Amino acid sequence: MKKIVALSVLCFGMVCAYAQTPATKTATKPATKPAATATTTTTAPASGTVADAGYSFDKMVYDYGTIDKGADPYCEFQLTNNSKEPLVIQEAHGSCGCTVPEYPKDPIKPGQTVTIRVRYDTNRVGPFDKSVTITFQGKDQPAVLKIHGVVKAPPADTPFPGPGQNNSNSGAPVNGGN
Repeated sequence: MKKIVALSVLCFGMVCAYAQTPATKTATKPATKPAATATTTTTAPASGTVADAGYSFDKMVYDYGTIDKGADPYCEFQLTNNSKEPLVIQEAHGSCGCTVPEYPKDPIKPGQTVTIRVRYDTNRVGPFDKSVTITFQGKDQPAVLKIHGVVKAPPADTPFPGPGQNNSNSGAPVNGGN
């Protein structure tokens, strides 16, 4: 009975873990990169060009790759004010509570580059695809930064023994043998 309850809890946990990914997403190719990489772009949000927006990011997407559970949760985006006026971030928020941005509260001076630091909860096992929306004072369109990757479970979190591993119950019946 204990094993049935444990298996039910494990299945519920797996469903909850995979519920973090969007339902409209089709097949996801697992990341095979050993270290995090960044997709570099100098374009601003889809609302216009860098000249129209007055700012630019060093990248709009950060790929964590495949990382271990509990790995370094931070990534950084560099934001440059390309205008002749101070740039003020009104708000920055993640697409869910597991994605938390840290951003400067003071105005960003013309020509100044600042860091926006994003923390993802790397204790959530499985693939993730999240966003951070940044709203600027006086700008109609927000900037949307993306993060994605796969958090893999440590071997101890594997629910069933793999090939060559000993099973601790040594063949005892699941239902008590009645």
